[in-house]
Parts: sequence; C-alpha cells; structure tokens
Amino acid sequence: MDLLALADFNLVARHGGVGRAARASGRPKATLSRRVADLEASLDLRLFERGARKLALTEEGRALFERTGLLLSELEETAAAIASGGEKPRGRLRISAPLLFSQTAMGKIAAGFALRYPEVRLEVTTEDRAVDMVEEGFDLVIRVNPDPDETLVGRAFLRDRLVVVASPGLARPAGDLASPAVVRTAGDRADDRRSWNVKTPDGRAAIGFTPVLVLSSLIMVRDAVRAGVGAACLPVSLVSRDLADGTLVHWADADSPDIALWTLYPSRRLLSARVSAFLDHLKQAFPNGTPEELAAYIGG
Repeated sequence: MDLLALADFNLVARHGGVGRAARASGRPKATLSRRVADLEASLDLRLFERGARKLALTEEGRALFERTGLLLSELEETAAAIASGGEKPRGRLRISAPLLFSQTAMGKIAAGFALRYPEVRLEVTTEDRAVDMVEEGFDLVIRVNPDPDETLVGRAFLRDRLVVVASPGLARPAGDLASPAVVRTAGDRADDRRSWNVKTPDGRAAIGFTPVLVLSSLIMVRDAVRAGVGAACLPVSLVSRDLADGTLVHWADADSPDIALWTLYPSRRLLSARVSAFLDHLKQAFPNGTPEELAAYIGG
C-alpha cells in the first residue's frame, strides 16, 4: 500500500473534503484527489461518496480512517523525535474541554503550557458534548463525570463538589413548606424535581424551590445569584471567593456525588510527548486535585 496515498486519504477524511484539506495543508487539490483515487483503485474499494458539494466516508472508508489515522500519527511523531534527537514536545495538540472549566481555568493553563513548550501548537475547543476523538482529530479530551468508554483511558485530575448558595439578603428556607426562589441551569435533571437533596447537621433533607430564572451557563447563574434574584446549586470552586468575602452565603452542601474532571485519550495509542507534557502540566497545576486548589487557581 502506498503510504503517501494513505496519508493523503487521512488528510482529506480528517478535514471532510479535498478543498478544506488542501487549504489546511497547502497541498494542491488535484494532487490530493489523484492520490485518493489511486488508493481506491489499489484497494478496489470506494472510500468516499462524492456529492455535489461534499465528500462523505463510506463504511469501508470510515473503517480505514479509524484504523490507520492513529498509526500514521505515531509514525510522524516517531520520525520527528528521531530527527530532533529526542522526545521533545512539538507539533499540534488538539484538546476538547468543557465550557465551565474552559471559561474559568483553561486560558491560564494554556498560556502556561505555551510558554513552557513553544514548539507545541495548542488548540483548545470548548464544548460540553462528548466528541469523537478519532473522527474529529482530538489528541486529548477533558470531560466531566464521563460514561465508561472501553476505547478510552485516562484519570480524574480534579474534583469539585456542589453547594447551595444565595445572597445574604435572601431568606434562608425554614421548614418543609418553604420554597425559595432559585436560579437553575437549563437541562439539569436534578432541578426538574423542583427540590435539592442536601446534607444537614442532622442528616439529610430536601429543599423544595420555585424556579424563577433558567440560564445555560453556570457563570451566568452565579452572577444572577449575586444580584439577589434567588439561590442556586453551584460548584464550590466557582463561589469560594464569594463565600469568603460574604458576597454569597452557604445554605447547605448538596447530597450528590463529587464532580470529577477526567483527561481521556485513545487506549490503543502510545502517548505522544506533547500529550504527556500536557498531562504533567495539569498535574503540576493541581497536584492534589481538590476543589480548593481549583478555587485558588481561578482566583490567583
């Protein structure tokens, strides 16, 4: 099999079209089209369905892309390491990270990493959905409480916990009939029950509430709570400073599992030097992985 043709096929598949692949790589469109056609002829397989405006991988093309993309990347990294005389981090590093962590901490993390490893081109995409690492070309993903995935390995590097907070002027609920106004997040299944399970000095209890505002960002929720419109259930790292200076008051700890942030990568792939370097960078930023460390990092 022609490795150059295979590499060009992966380039076109990763970018979703010959034109986009040509612009990203600086290669002529005609050359990429010819190489893909030659590979299809040598395999006697159609790898792309060719529409009027775009290409789409066939089932066979998708299988070839998934099985060869990582191998080609490893070959490129090995060649670069040999040429440079060692495993010095270099090249492109694509990371997908959740919204709140990106808004509060990722800018500082990314800047520190870029200063430390100037030969790595770090690209961070912010989204809460579970991306497909192989198809979308990510080297590392950060996810909140991820579902088990046998194709990925990783570890939890940070933990947070939820607390119910409000502005000092909002009356704390007293008794089972109290139903305070709250700001909730869109799509929070716990909020659909119209109550929070909380921990109290006497054990466990439930706080019923009346939603008055629904917002999609936890930072927006915190700002609304600061303004006194209602209470909210928020990560302690996000409100730690407000609690310390009295801008917000603590009503209760949520009776719920900790929030765990995980770094994940494909299990079949040897870690590249740049991925290993980023994992080490996170470990240095959060050596114990506690909510207090994250709060201090955000506020520092």
